[in-house]
Amino acid sequence: MLLLAIGVWAIGVWAIGVWAIGVWVIAEEPELASDATKETVWTAIEVRPTMPTTYEASGELPSGAPPVSERFRGVEFSGRYANYTKADTWYPSWASDGHLYSPWTDGTIGKMDFVWSAKGKDAETGYARIEGDDPLDLKIADWGTRVASASPFQGRYPCGSLLHDGVWYYGTYGLDQPVKTVSSDFGWYVLGPLVGFSWSIDFGKTWHETPHTADKPLFQEVARDQLDLNQGKAGPFIKMGAPHFVDFGKNMEHSPDGKAYLVGHGAESPDRHPRLANNSWVTGDSVYMARVTPSIGNINDVSKYEFFCGRNENGEPIWTRDFQEIKPIFSWNNHCGITTVSYNPGLKQYFMCITDGHRKVTSRLKYTSYILASDRLTGPWKLVAHMKNFGPQAYFLNIPSKFVSDDGKTMWLCYSANYMEGNRRNDPAYVAKTEPAGSAYSLSLHEFKVMENDAE
Repeated sequence: MLLLAIGVWAIGVWAIGVWAIGVWVIAEEPELASDATKETVWTAIEVRPTMPTTYEASGELPSGAPPVSERFRGVEFSGRYANYTKADTWYPSWASDGHLYSPWTDGTIGKMDFVWSAKGKDAETGYARIEGDDPLDLKIADWGTRVASASPFQGRYPCGSLLHDGVWYYGTYGLDQPVKTVSSDFGWYVLGPLVGFSWSIDFGKTWHETPHTADKPLFQEVARDQLDLNQGKAGPFIKMGAPHFVDFGKNMEHSPDGKAYLVGHGAESPDRHPRLANNSWVTGDSVYMARVTPSIGNINDVSKYEFFCGRNENGEPIWTRDFQEIKPIFSWNNHCGITTVSYNPGLKQYFMCITDGHRKVTSRLKYTSYILASDRLTGPWKLVAHMKNFGPQAYFLNIPSKFVSDDGKTMWLCYSANYMEGNRRNDPAYVAKTEPAGSAYSLSLHEFKVMENDAE
């Protein structure tokens, strides 16, 4: 049942809900598997568009910026949005049953205790099913949590999540922040490796743990004691950091070869221009790619993976099984970070979302995100929109393929935002004034259109 609370913000009077033209909805959830009582999920929905917010790739760009797309000239957010839960790290995967399934963490759903992935050997991560076909009318169901040790790292967070042929593959990676004076400015300033993938064959009711651990991860990344734990500035660095599966649509229907592809962010070793917190959860230099035929037997076996390692004289991608030969599919020194890729069948384009959270003296303030496009999975990638102060602190951007229009021109961007805003990060008055409006610390969904040049 939906309990609507409608208010008007026009002459300085705030009642829960509408500011001038919007509607807020508080949704009551059905029973949880672990609790016979009904729980309330914090939900906020703006059903009618406000003034659109436009981001382009024109104007002055930072040094070393990628070439601007000839086909696309920017993106326009309509102002329609929906926020669900008070948790972040949402990466929905579209399963064959029609539902989305996603990890989440560092927050709450309903009245449950706070879930936190920064608890060392007791690190928690969450999972949930997302039901519904309309981004403005979704239901979060069958949520739960898991515990897996982050040791020797302090944090173990969700990353690549994939539902394929009824199997849910759920990845986690390590993070660290041992020096308090650095972590106060940069948070998780040391990026650790992908641990591996746990899996479920009953949509999350039961889980099988990965055979890997944070100190014996899936890929041959550098060990924790080889990382610069003091400043996160000196190499060597992680390559396939916080990797995410390319979203190929429902049950991976648009994979070019039936394989699952992973993209992760990393840093150059040696780095031409290293900086404090050079390769963190939200900073890096490059994007790397791996691929595997998804199966329970393959997903945790490094010998089954191939890694992009450059192009031949004809420009065709080269793949190797030697992780040490991995090379980036995209680079922008000191401007990379969290990366996701989704395929848009209507436009026959891949769209890449990247967030760079580095502000020279901190990564705890406003972030810059940008969107790239390519007609090939390995690039070259062209800049579609450069979004400075987006959110203004939006992160974990991804484009759920389920919410892409048939012609491909209208999409929904999923992200979380403004975790440094404390208690007001989900306050309606604050969220209404973000840019774009509606950016909250939640499963935050925002409608946007990609703008094509007139010549197209």
